[in-house]
Amino acid sequence: MALPVCTPVKRFFRFIQISSFPRRSLCSGVCATNKVYPHRVFSGIQPTGVPHLGNFLGALENWVALQNQYPTVLYSIVDLHSITQPQDPNQLRRNILDLTASLLACGIDPEKAVLFQQSQVSEHAELSWILGCLTSMPRLRHLPQWKMKSKQKSEGSVGLFTYPVLQAADILLYQSTHVPVGEDQVQHLELAQDVARIFNHRYGDLFPEPRTLLSSTRKVKSLRDPSAKMSKSDPQTMATITITDSPEDIALKIRRAVTDFTSEVTFDPETRPGVSNLLLIHAAVAAMGVEDAVSQARGLDTGAYKKLVSEAVIQRLTPIRREIGKLRAEPAYLEGLLTQGRVKARELAAPVLAEVRHRVGFC
Repeated sequence: MALPVCTPVKRFFRFIQISSFPRRSLCSGVCATNKVYPHRVFSGIQPTGVPHLGNFLGALENWVALQNQYPTVLYSIVDLHSITQPQDPNQLRRNILDLTASLLACGIDPEKAVLFQQSQVSEHAELSWILGCLTSMPRLRHLPQWKMKSKQKSEGSVGLFTYPVLQAADILLYQSTHVPVGEDQVQHLELAQDVARIFNHRYGDLFPEPRTLLSSTRKVKSLRDPSAKMSKSDPQTMATITITDSPEDIALKIRRAVTDFTSEVTFDPETRPGVSNLLLIHAAVAAMGVEDAVSQARGLDTGAYKKLVSEAVIQRLTPIRREIGKLRAEPAYLEGLLTQGRVKARELAAPVLAEVRHRVGFC
């Protein structure tokens, strides 16, 4: 299969760093066989409803930056992954549109990035089956998320067990060279690299080994338990700020955020995790360094500083909340954008899967 010539890589934004891992020969658009691939970014997000502040600061801001940096960027609403957990069909449909509205409101531009719904591109599932036949069960058992989630449920589904293979298919289907991921997903990306090598060795070079892009933004922690990351599934309603929270709700949640008995505001994640989490949030939403946030807090006790953080978060999220409200009122528009995204995604995916099918011997 003829592949296009690689385009030059633009300079990375300051807050994106490329991670290198031991025992991995990570390629930058050129894999070990010296075949040249166009630089292409892929990432996905599950439709679990409106993103929270941690999603926005930790992932979505990076997504917006990457669409301005790379020539081809694909962002997928990975609904196939979401059904590894029980889903109410009507709620899932609403969540898909809510997430679409949220991504657009946060700055994802369908003219710069391909935004699509995973299940509408059938090539994902077919490639996942083929790659699954190249992946051993012991390899999947060693992945930490399977160990954690299967223990929580006493037993896990086949879909939960094999979803890292589907994740690898998501990435490789578009011959992606770069993947923005969180630290907890690094091992799953390593699986995609391994599967690419196995396929290439058996059937000839087709897939680049995708490279990891890690954000330097620290994880936003729970407002009620700063030892845990912020999560939509947290049973404590005061623990998580969603990007559609009202100014009143944001102020209340930050006012009740766990800190400590020291009134001075200092940054010390080890001994003062609650206050340090507020400083990280303040710095991130105000686009400044932590040192600047500490300077702004000088002379304030934690109660007064919480008001300052609330104002900064409200100022940042209010335009996004309003835009989401407008977009939610236009479901046909959102569905139309996803249809356009499906067409663009299939234009890239179909030729790759056709080549895979030929090499495997299906046609």
